[in-house]
Amino acid sequence: MSERKLVIADLSVLPPVYHKVLRVKELLESGEAQTVNEGCDMTDVSRSAYYKYKDYVFPFNQMQGILTLLIAVIDMKGVLSNLLSFMSDAGCNILTINQNVPVNGVANITVTVQTEKMNLSTDKLIAGLQSVSGVRKVNILAKQ
Repeated sequence: MSERKLVIADLSVLPPVYHKVLRVKELLESGEAQTVNEGCDMTDVSRSAYYKYKDYVFPFNQMQGILTLLIAVIDMKGVLSNLLSFMSDAGCNILTINQNVPVNGVANITVTVQTEKMNLSTDKLIAGLQSVSGVRKVNILAKQ
């Protein structure tokens, strides 16, 4: 398999199929379309074209790299384990973890993850982490 090369191109110079694939992804992300089939029908693109390009066409602001998070958690057993499991299930590659000693029952955790193969948007990752039992707050410190 050849090494993947990424380029940035103005959408206006690309064939319409790319516009449609991006629109299907938007519809699925927003919930306006419940299924790929429904999104393809709404944008008049074939499912085969969608599946052919979906992993290769994405908006510039969704290109993913490295994300550093500051997570405040309640000092209770299993919270860190649950956070790491969620990130692993989301396709994040965990690069570093630093957990401070709890102060007043709350510990701050700094986690840096590689998000190249993440299967969620950054917003959904943050929302998912915030829903983990024991998590008080999640902030993005850096996004590269």
